[in-house]
Amino acid sequence: MSDPVLRAGFVGTGIFATDKHLPTLQSIPSHFKPIAAFNRTKAKAETFATKANIEPSHVHDSIDSILKDPEVDFIDALLPVENNYSTIKAAVDAGKPIIVEKPIAADLDDAAKIVALDKSTDIPILIAENWIYFKAVDLIKERLDKIGPIVSFTYRSTGPFYQKNKYLSTSWRQHPKHIGGFLSDGGVHQLALLTQVLGNFENISAHTTQVRKESGTDDVLFSTVKLQSGVIGTFTYGSAFGAVEKHGSFIIYGANGSITLDFSAKNAHKKLTTLVGHYGETIDDQEVLEFDEDSTGGVGPEFENLYEAITKKDKSLIRSTPEVTYHHLAIIAAALESSKKNGDSVTISKP
Repeated sequence: MSDPVLRAGFVGTGIFATDKHLPTLQSIPSHFKPIAAFNRTKAKAETFATKANIEPSHVHDSIDSILKDPEVDFIDALLPVENNYSTIKAAVDAGKPIIVEKPIAADLDDAAKIVALDKSTDIPILIAENWIYFKAVDLIKERLDKIGPIVSFTYRSTGPFYQKNKYLSTSWRQHPKHIGGFLSDGGVHQLALLTQVLGNFENISAHTTQVRKESGTDDVLFSTVKLQSGVIGTFTYGSAFGAVEKHGSFIIYGANGSITLDFSAKNAHKKLTTLVGHYGETIDDQEVLEFDEDSTGGVGPEFENLYEAITKKDKSLIRSTPEVTYHHLAIIAAALESSKKNGDSVTISKP
């Protein structure tokens, strides 16, 4: 028996739906088929439907209408995040599995409601933090024991501000209703990778600032953190600077060596360097691995994860759960609170 094909109903047909989600689903025709679409501006949904080969009869006038479409097996929602909770609740009430774009919600109250809703239902809910599905996560975790025990880390993702960034033109990014604006919009990606490897944060001491008026709110974050495991480190994120090379690195320091992930834009490939040695005078083992993430940047694997959860009727298979992604938004909220308190340590909240 062949695998079932899940039919996707798109709620929101903007840039990321058109440029990333649609071609990703179209590249996996054995598992997915775009079947329906809704946008508040119907003309945009109709344009999207043409690209997706969706019949005009499946271009809907409301979320309620697309949720009632019997041919829709699951909802792919790409909306301003302040709409995430209401959309997820409507999908669950209609019995439809749903994937929504990150961050999980506009604020921690809504995020906590989504976590509670997720715990109350067997219907799969996946928050689309695609960095959770990066190869780098597993590659690093496979090597941690070689350098342990882990002592500390430095995570840095910094880069210049681009005026012609196509995502910048969206009003919900220029006038963010979600906490942290660009810090949560992009920062949760970085935190997904970090926490998938080393575990959750316990507290954070941070300073934030706003460099660009176009960001709508603070857009640079420098911090020191302590993980629940006791590991200490630094987390730096911001893409609002002037001309500078885009830099990305994640260095993990152990008592018996180090692991360095270099994901800077100047490199053609990601590079993972593992050094094993108890003292600086002796390196017992050295490995340099160059690799590429999959061509979809983790979007394909997250959809495959949703497919597995739906077809096996087992939501426990989902990796990017509301509870996991709540933590990433809570870190940004705590960092902003810490900054207002002149860098005082703030404990990360729980749902």
